Amino acid sequence: MSTPRGRKRLRRPTYEFTFLSGQTDQSASTSGTPTQSETVPESQSQERSPAASAPLPPWVPPAPYVPPPHVLAGLPAVFPQIEAALVDPNMPFPHFKSIKDLFEEGIELPKNAGFFPVIPGLVKAVAEADDILQFESPSLLDKDRFSWIRDDEFARQTLAGLNPYCIQLVQEWPLKSKLDPAVYGDPNSLITSEIVERKIKGVMSFDEALENKRLFMLDYHDLLLPYVNRVRELDDSTLYASRTLFFLSDDSTLRPVAIELTRPQDVNRPQWRQVFTPGYDATSCWLWSLAKTHAISHDAGYHQLISHWLRTHCCMEPYIIAANRQLSAMHPIYRLLHPHFRYTMEINARARQSLINAGGIIESCFWPGKYSLELSSDVYGKLWRFDREGLPADLVSRGLAVEDETAEHGVRLTIPDYPFANDGLMLWDALKEWITDYVKHYYPDAEQVMLDEELQGWWSEVRNIGHGDKKNEPWWPVLKTQDDLIEVVTTIAWVASGHHAAVNFGQYGYGGYFPNRPTTARIKMPVEEPTEEELKEFYEEPEKTMLKTFPSKKQATKVMLTLDLLSAHSPDEEYLGENPEASWAHEPVIYAAYERFKGKLQYLEGVIDERNVNVSLKNRAGAGVVKYELLKPISEPGVTGMGVPYSCVYLI
Repeated sequence: MSTPRGRKRLRRPTYEFTFLSGQTDQSASTSGTPTQSETVPESQSQERSPAASAPLPPWVPPAPYVPPPHVLAGLPAVFPQIEAALVDPNMPFPHFKSIKDLFEEGIELPKNAGFFPVIPGLVKAVAEADDILQFESPSLLDKDRFSWIRDDEFARQTLAGLNPYCIQLVQEWPLKSKLDPAVYGDPNSLITSEIVERKIKGVMSFDEALENKRLFMLDYHDLLLPYVNRVRELDDSTLYASRTLFFLSDDSTLRPVAIELTRPQDVNRPQWRQVFTPGYDATSCWLWSLAKTHAISHDAGYHQLISHWLRTHCCMEPYIIAANRQLSAMHPIYRLLHPHFRYTMEINARARQSLINAGGIIESCFWPGKYSLELSSDVYGKLWRFDREGLPADLVSRGLAVEDETAEHGVRLTIPDYPFANDGLMLWDALKEWITDYVKHYYPDAEQVMLDEELQGWWSEVRNIGHGDKKNEPWWPVLKTQDDLIEVVTTIAWVASGHHAAVNFGQYGYGGYFPNRPTTARIKMPVEEPTEEELKEFYEEPEKTMLKTFPSKKQATKVMLTLDLLSAHSPDEEYLGENPEASWAHEPVIYAAYERFKGKLQYLEGVIDERNVNVSLKNRAGAGVVKYELLKPISEPGVTGMGVPYSCVYLI
């Protein structure tokens, strides 16, 4: 990867907490924030003790302290200047060299465009009178500029890329939609056992592959099918529902077998669907590459809206608001979780202004368009479960692990070389051991957990108000024992730290070269009811068809700039295990536990380094392979592709 690029960033203040006793606690002062008496009125402090004020009505959080506008807030003002500098910004890139030029030549900007204070890491002065927007080469491009088009890299990134949360074991066959066939058409998949058997080339029979857990899938079929016709009505956009099937080889690498793309029926047309497989002639190879482009764009949109926004930023909010409402700032669980809560509400406020707002970056550049938050809400309602947000439970739910008390982490992986899971389970165990020591110090027996009214009030609000639409689900944990509390707190800490780091800080490394992670597809497959002109262009200039499928110039540059900023660490980032909170340091038992936690994270860093040079681990090491470092705990400032902050933060 290129040298990390530092960013200017406003120092973030901390609050001085006021308690019923009239005492103050400056234990958060290590994070560098002004006290309430200096800059933040008590009524606007997110992190004050709720016990110090009159009770709030249900689900009305205190107004958060919002930092002054900075980088992310300034992006909407920057984009029109970039658009003005582009020739035909809504058009596709004319050739792949023009994409490469974004990194080598750059885009000439209007003079005195005022970019330097907003995005100083990207704009380079190549002449005294000219400003050039020149993107840094992302790690994927630095390592192997041809890897993005290869099937092995496509498959590898499901395990060690930007979205390792969606690959799942095939546990039912034949594949079949659960949606109403009267509305969407034939529910039976066209991916047959015969197709699979042909593609695994005699390694084993289909039945053996299914029985031996060798078949895996990215399944966006039923989630996307209800949106296909609506998205197709949007300007310059298309969509399919997709299934992508993989075969697991003996060396723990995945091999793509088939992609099925489906357009549901509507009042004017019957259902259309087709299966694409890796080919050996020119036409089949191009169709396969185009099918991959559509499937990857589905994964890119799901990653940003679900794996990233919904499951980390969004779902952290009920824990934070309920904690500020129900737990005093002196409460041991508040103090334990406080670092995992810092800045999330402020950053989410920024996201609602610039990223996920109507007509914002997500809606204008990712395939769901104006249906983005509807999709996020839809997936939350159908799939989100607190009891599956912890890493081991998530892996088991997707068939990527089975519970095994004899295994090192209590689970045995279905794919042994699964870099995200291999490193993540070590981080999960370190977090859980630290939280176990902490909880058992303050709660030596189960009775104290049950009798803690603040603790029970916090968890009741999380369940009954924060997730009121799911409050009656049977999977909610009940806080009766230390183990219950440990599991709940570890899950929340993991979501804010390890989960978020895994899906956020590699965004520019993998998505900065957008052909690797196109965020939308703008034209349909050339074999879907083509016109003579479409078919002629595909056969004569298939590269042009692919470039037209990719995001437009405007969409691509907006996404690249945004991903660069989201992937960057600030100089004052607060990483897991780096420095203890003041309240922990002043308690000898807790400080000793924290030092053990810190030691385990340092050990994890060494293990990751060793794994990344072990060429037998082909999903993270090898010729031109990007090392998997997203869960290395500490990072330098800038875009580094590593580092696990306590909370859901990025450079704002």
